[in-house]
Amino acid sequence: MTSAPEGPVRVGVFGLLGSGNLGNDGSLEAVLGYLRADHPDAVVDALCGGPEAVTARFGIPATRMHWNRAEYRTASRAGSIASKGLGKFVDIFRTAAWVRKHDVVIVPGMGVLEATLPLRPWGFPYSLFLLCASGRLMRTRVALVSVGAAEIRNRPTRALVRWSGRLAAYRSYRDAQSRDAMRAMGVDTARDEVYPDLAFSLPAPPSSAPSGPPGTVCVGVMDFHGGNDDRARADEIYRRYLDGTIRFVRTLVGEGRPVRLLTGDRCDATVVAAILDAVDSPLVTAAEPTSLDDLMNEMAAADTVVAVRYHNLICALKTGTPVLALSYAAKSDALMDRMGLGAFCHPAREVDADRLLEQFRALEKRSAELRGTLAERNLAAARQLRDQFGSLTAAVFPATDHTHAHARQESP
Repeated sequence: MTSAPEGPVRVGVFGLLGSGNLGNDGSLEAVLGYLRADHPDAVVDALCGGPEAVTARFGIPATRMHWNRAEYRTASRAGSIASKGLGKFVDIFRTAAWVRKHDVVIVPGMGVLEATLPLRPWGFPYSLFLLCASGRLMRTRVALVSVGAAEIRNRPTRALVRWSGRLAAYRSYRDAQSRDAMRAMGVDTARDEVYPDLAFSLPAPPSSAPSGPPGTVCVGVMDFHGGNDDRARADEIYRRYLDGTIRFVRTLVGEGRPVRLLTGDRCDATVVAAILDAVDSPLVTAAEPTSLDDLMNEMAAADTVVAVRYHNLICALKTGTPVLALSYAAKSDALMDRMGLGAFCHPAREVDADRLLEQFRALEKRSAELRGTLAERNLAAARQLRDQFGSLTAAVFPATDHTHAHARQESP
């Protein structure tokens, strides 16, 4: 707990927010809900990837994370390469100046300490390191809240992630294997806790058990080319994943089942287009979700979900809808196991449509039982996240703000 500042506590939120990834924005929504409830007087702003989108949707001031607006475009010409290099230097001072204006900076969830998707060390890992180093230098407490982590082989990326973890004032993880990964990379995790993903604190629409003939199956898709270590076979992985998914959807349609295609990031639209082109049927439709709330509404109305993206899985689990995971990383397996559906995982890198259909049919046979299991696990997750928010307040918020938050929680 820090000493009391003059005036309202100043809170910054940081990450690839407003950049088209619904899961990242859902994590931000969860933290803003906590701040509104427990720290209503806090002054909040963001340093993020898509400041215009964050301000428009969440109503908080936001600053672009990178000086170079072409940060995530491939640089091939000498001018663009030089601009990227200059941007890395300028961002040292921009990040430090932003951090200095805050009492607390929160990194809300997300897989910020992993490289399960293609990642370069001088991209987000460098930005996160600048944030945590600035926090230590400026005496601003940086909190990594319910984040994902995985052991990283690439040495520069591993070093940046390790030092980011060490410099943060508060760390918690969304699963035990994330904490284990940080320990294996040299971070002292003795005082770090494990809590559910932040999205489990979001409200969910009511979901009812299906009645009558078999209904809609939601299929969450992903522009999936493997992870950081799969670059040499990225095209092969994508083709195998897409072909297997198309065969699965085609079989469902042949049985008269409506299929609703869902995305989790703007880049997934290409996969939706490929499936619609390959399976020409009015039974296959596509949604255009813009938030986790949109995804949950779609899934609450479905009989069953099959999904790849981590936060698509969370949305299905949160609504209590039985889901089969096309797992692209160990975090998906850990999530499904935690929620009682560990038997219903299928490797996204090696999609076998026949085996996937077998698992799908087994899932639907156990639908009623699994809905009951999910209801219990969701209640437990919500309680655990309430505990985390209390611990976060005590650990990083100024003394007077902590006292006020505790008084609000105790009031009838």
